[in-house]
Amino acid sequence: MTGFVIVLIVLGALATAAVLVRGVIVMARGKDITGRQSNKLMSYRVMLQGLTVALVIILILMTRNGG
Repeated sequence: MTGFVIVLIVLGALATAAVLVRGVIVMARGKDITGRQSNKLMSYRVMLQGLTVALVIILILMTRNGG
């Protein structure tokens, strides 16, 4: 079970990094004048980071309790 959670953590971290890179590219191009797309990407990044941190906490609790 811990192996599955570790895989989810890695996937969450990769997804977070992908959204971050996409946001930097959008900002660098300068075509998002209103900032709507940048804000949307930032919201996705924060959500993915929160999910990944929650999974890390779950993993810590699982290994701490012998899971």
